[in-house]
Amino acid sequence: MTAPSDPPADRMNILIGISGGIACYKVATLVSRLAQTGHDVTCAMTDSATRFVTPLTFETLSGNTVYTSLWQHGRYSYAQHIELARWADRVLVAPATANIIAKVTHGICDDLLSTILCAVPQSTPRFAAPAMNADMLANPAVQKNISALQDELGYTLIGPDSGWQACRTSGAGRMSEPDELYDTITK
Repeated sequence: MTAPSDPPADRMNILIGISGGIACYKVATLVSRLAQTGHDVTCAMTDSATRFVTPLTFETLSGNTVYTSLWQHGRYSYAQHIELARWADRVLVAPATANIIAKVTHGICDDLLSTILCAVPQSTPRFAAPAMNADMLANPAVQKNISALQDELGYTLIGPDSGWQACRTSGAGRMSEPDELYDTITK
């Protein structure tokens, strides 16, 4: 494995958008692996996401500031949502909840993450890892939004998989594993 001090020739700036679902815990493994292999990783979290895993976890693993508010100062002193969107070579939304998928597909910009995602240039590769209960995933409105995310907005979907869910059932909607996310966004 490459040490962080020796960035790979294909080093990328990767923005991870973390929305509020229990699958947030899997994203910590992904962020750690990306940083360990020399990629520059920055995370933007919804308020709901911070209730599952703290920003400090992702800040420690990535070595970078974690953004949680439109009003937070960090790397940029102006139009931070625009600059973060332009900075990224790749964008991954994980977990991509029904809520954030709906916001993105309908252009709703009411928090930092949805605002950044609206500003990401269409030429930037964008990925989403859906994660939700099987019944939510089967909802026709959610299916319509997922189709729009992929077909109209050009996001590459990673998963969802089937398996055990936090609601104590098994079914479709489980977020893909960190290895699959890593392999997909870094190729």
